[in-house]
Amino acid sequence: MDFIADFLVRFLIQFQSPTLGFLIGGMLVAALGSRLKIPNAIYQFIVFMLLMKIGLEGGIEIREANLVAMALPAVFSILIGLCIVWVGNAIFAMLPGINREDGIATAGLFGAVSASTLAVAIVMLEEESIIFEAWAPALYPFMDIPALILAIVMANIHQKKEEKGTDTRVNVWHIIRESLRGSALSALLLGLVLGLLTNSESVLNSFYDPLFRGFLSILMLVMGMEAYDRIKELRSVAHWYAIYASVAPLVHGLIAFGLGYIAHLLVGFSPGGVIILSVIASSNSDISGPPTLRAGIPSANPSAYIGASTSVGTPVAIAVGIPLFIALAEIVFGL
Repeated sequence: MDFIADFLVRFLIQFQSPTLGFLIGGMLVAALGSRLKIPNAIYQFIVFMLLMKIGLEGGIEIREANLVAMALPAVFSILIGLCIVWVGNAIFAMLPGINREDGIATAGLFGAVSASTLAVAIVMLEEESIIFEAWAPALYPFMDIPALILAIVMANIHQKKEEKGTDTRVNVWHIIRESLRGSALSALLLGLVLGLLTNSESVLNSFYDPLFRGFLSILMLVMGMEAYDRIKELRSVAHWYAIYASVAPLVHGLIAFGLGYIAHLLVGFSPGGVIILSVIASSNSDISGPPTLRAGIPSANPSAYIGASTSVGTPVAIAVGIPLFIALAEIVFGL
């Protein structure tokens, strides 16, 4: 009962937080038919700023990190991303009225990671004074890249099997290169390298850190407007996508929480780090994933996988998932 009460309190408080407030505000603005638009160039710049800040902090921390302690969470991140895509594909393959490529792309997007959801989780953990390893957000690419690669490989193999007499081999290295060239991963990895190899503490503290929360609020506003627009697109495809998007983030996050707890016992992974791992597992890519999948699985319908992710999956991961994992951590670790 204490867990349920704590979760409900956190859930209600979350609706008063600026982060979720801007998300809901964006949805309301779009629902009222407002012509408010945030130029795409500004949106891309904000995403770059957020990921650079996260990357710089992670790179600075990795300098002093115990690489052995980091290795196990990184391996778990890879396994989680692969398993989400594999199981998600199997689920969609059994459901009626689902196009196979659409199902694979949806599983791939939910196996990949949302930079915005990660940023929200970091802010909430800081507000709660929950300590986590600064390199924990750097687990992002360990889950994101394998998930996207596996989804594209599976879709290509399926398509080639449908074309009788064709070779089913897929150029995996080409997919890896394209994934790494994505704007979100490029920014995050650039920040990691700069934080690791340069004395970047001054620019982080004086420039990136003070702007972080303001830029995050604008990002949430944009996501809210896009979420409302995608709801209309989601209605045109099978309702299974909405059901999957409502349940999958929480299931994925709970699985990651269990693996994170194992890492806590074996290598001392912090409770905050366990929460971060759970959040990135529950999230679904909204920045790097869609363009990667559009290019890698062009036959898939974006209304299905992006609609499920943006209009349902992301709000569930932020509004329900983050408070749930924090409340669960308080019970398990006695925070």
